[in-house]
Amino acid sequence: MAETVHPSDLSFFSTLAAAGSLSAAARELGLTPAAVSKHLAQMESRAGVPFINRTTRRMMLTPEGDLYLEHARRILDEIDELEELLGNAKKSPKGLLRVNATLGFGRSHVAPAISRFVAKYPQVSVQLQLSVTPPPLTDDAFDVCIRFGEPPDTRVIARRLAPNRRLLCAAPAYLARRGMPTAPHDLTKHNCIGIRQGDEAYGVWRLTAGRGASRKTEAVRINGSLTTNDGEIAVKWALEGHGILMRAEWDIWQYLEDKQLIAVLSEYETPNADIFAVYSHRHQMSNRIRAFVDFVALELRMASCEHQA
Repeated sequence: MAETVHPSDLSFFSTLAAAGSLSAAARELGLTPAAVSKHLAQMESRAGVPFINRTTRRMMLTPEGDLYLEHARRILDEIDELEELLGNAKKSPKGLLRVNATLGFGRSHVAPAISRFVAKYPQVSVQLQLSVTPPPLTDDAFDVCIRFGEPPDTRVIARRLAPNRRLLCAAPAYLARRGMPTAPHDLTKHNCIGIRQGDEAYGVWRLTAGRGASRKTEAVRINGSLTTNDGEIAVKWALEGHGILMRAEWDIWQYLEDKQLIAVLSEYETPNADIFAVYSHRHQMSNRIRAFVDFVALELRMASCEHQA
């Protein structure tokens, strides 16, 4: 009886699905597009069903392709974990690590950490993808996602890597021109720079003051002439004096230190944006994932000590 699935098909199809096109997969695999197309056709012929719908512009998985990909990635992960449990990779992490992070934080902090990580562990290959919105928690395309805020989902492990406050700030020139807010409701009279990211409610800033029974949160609907989905652009607009910005401390601390930005309403708390590494429960035994998460946690801790010194 002919085999429907060959072991070599699993990694091939996982790479093809992640690449998003036959030509991109060919570059990734070091093959010609014709060879990739032939391999896929052989897989579909053995299975008796199509795995991919091809158009001139994009490549989409069929329901059978989605099912194949889900099982292929799980089997590949289990093979990696079995190797580690048997001791083949205990001494030094190795294998492919797929990482997702947000655009600004990924560029400024995750990418440099990855550079130092692969220098320390040369047998690990890392694929980094940056995105505005974190991928769904059920997405198996990534091994580790670095994200702001703890996900309310017990299906994944969320390890807190570093604290991260959101702060209100503005350029000295803007505050000299428009005045310093003294209470949350004053923000309604100011030009506030909006950021549309993730699933967070856009256009509402929540500020909290007091303790115990007197603790109170005020929701302020902001107005402003500038909005973006890119945090780095928003910071640049604030530096240029366009308005008040709410941004994570990790993204603006250097501007606060050299007084290019001034903290606003600093006696009020805002929702935190603590940094988490998120990964599947089935990856908790993976040596390379544990090593990577430990490494990034140490990197962020060292960076935090430097800017708080």
